[in-house]
Amino acid sequence: MTTTPTNAALAAFDALQELSSAEKRATIRKVTLRLVPILAIAYFFNSLEKTNIGLAALQMNESLGLTTAAFGLASGLLFVGYAVFEVPSNLIQYKVGARKWLARIMITWGACAAATGFVNSEASLYVLRILLGIAEAGFYPGVILYFTLWVPKQYRGTMLSLFVLGGTLSSVLGSPLTGLLLTPDHYFGIESWRAMFVIEGIPAMLVGVACLFKLVDRPADAKWLTDRERNWLEGSIAAEHALVESSHSGKGVFRALGDIRVLMLSFIYFCLKCGQYALAFFLPLMIVAFQTQAGTKMSTLQVSLMVAIPALVAIAPAILWARHSDKTGERFWHATIPAIVGAIGICVSAVLHEPVLIMVAICVAMIGLSSQSAPFYQIPGFFLTGAAAATAFGLINSLGNLGGFVAPTVFGALKDATGNYVAPSLLMGGFLIVAAVLTALLPKMFKSLDPRQHAAAPESRPVVASK
Repeated sequence: MTTTPTNAALAAFDALQELSSAEKRATIRKVTLRLVPILAIAYFFNSLEKTNIGLAALQMNESLGLTTAAFGLASGLLFVGYAVFEVPSNLIQYKVGARKWLARIMITWGACAAATGFVNSEASLYVLRILLGIAEAGFYPGVILYFTLWVPKQYRGTMLSLFVLGGTLSSVLGSPLTGLLLTPDHYFGIESWRAMFVIEGIPAMLVGVACLFKLVDRPADAKWLTDRERNWLEGSIAAEHALVESSHSGKGVFRALGDIRVLMLSFIYFCLKCGQYALAFFLPLMIVAFQTQAGTKMSTLQVSLMVAIPALVAIAPAILWARHSDKTGERFWHATIPAIVGAIGICVSAVLHEPVLIMVAICVAMIGLSSQSAPFYQIPGFFLTGAAAATAFGLINSLGNLGGFVAPTVFGALKDATGNYVAPSLLMGGFLIVAAVLTALLPKMFKSLDPRQHAAAPESRPVVASK
């Protein structure tokens, strides 16, 4: 097969030359400052209302008569509805645009989160958690897809890490906020855990409304960019898409669903999420367990402040790691090493007995888990674009986030069976080791993912396979 430039790739390459390096960096800063803050705020409330059930459990479990296993099941059921509707949600966003669809997600998500304050039984809690997952389906992969339409790939890791910072801050700032709201036993006769769900659900709906006014679907529609900036962004992204489509035959939606590489990435993400959500949902209960060992009694607010520590420690390493991945262009080891770090932290925390040392190990685990996502989600872009990429992002996130169902359910059941967190923690660490090994082996398993095939300098003229 001969290799000649396609018209689309050549036209896109010409647009790349219109800006100097300094102008390109300035353009990316402008896009980042315009889009990332609102999306990070949305992710703040998205993450907060996904995991605030962990702190609510300190009061809610007794109020509703939940066992640890029942609480774990309720936590995980969110991901059932999430998994079923993730791919359709991403495809709808690809058709109607991110502005309307991400706004819809946040508005319905906030409404379902607030409605959790009205549950009156174990069954009604289960139903609300499933509806919450359906409402949220498509948010995280939708933002990833949105970034592929806005910035060249060499900037996406850093931008994604800044977006994910919103989720991290939900633990740093949101957990103490939740703890503060849970400090009184009642608000005007209403149990505080119920009031907390309502109070934290309303801002998510307001952020959804703000998305309608703040977001723009793609650079060509952004009036706050100059013509040269719009042309460069649209041209560079078109060039990347042309290269991928020429090299990988423009895989369609249904072929992406059955692509073994997508399925492998989904399984890897499942293993990663097992470790992440085990900590997210059970860390407050694990900290409460420290009380017996330390001979102290902590309030809900004190527990929430303890929950914030690992997330706070992980912020800087995650951003620096994503920037290093962007600078070097390497993705596989940048996704593998954090998974190993996360596994070490979780497993070490399981065998320690001193509360302070356990918290140090959990901080190490959180650094790994927070640093992994940005480089990992750049891998599908090596071989998919357009609707196929939307499908892949949705499938990876939906199947992967089933780990959010399995992890708390199994974690809670093992805790009830063994009376401690040792066995479930070691099991979750094992999932992370599997994820690390498979990520490292991806370039060897699939030649199309060999980094040497994607090592061309961004500014070099694109040469693609002719059809």
